[in-house]
Amino acid sequence: MDELLEILKEAKPDVDFSTEKKLIDNGILDSFDIVQLVMKLNEEFDIEIGAEDINPANFNSAESLWAMIQSLQ
Repeated sequence: MDELLEILKEAKPDVDFSTEKKLIDNGILDSFDIVQLVMKLNEEFDIEIGAEDINPANFNSAESLWAMIQSLQ
């Protein structure tokens, strides 16, 4: 999880990803951010995030992202 938080902090240094629960709903992450994040996560965690995985439920918080990463590993 720490590695994920570092990746998120690189993308948006001004966001507290440990507490934010509505990254998509509040517009904190836009489509460009998500594309970059998917590429980075695929590389860093040796996973393949498919189109079916790219939805607000998986990207609204660091916890939901971490759960998705674990399920894909």
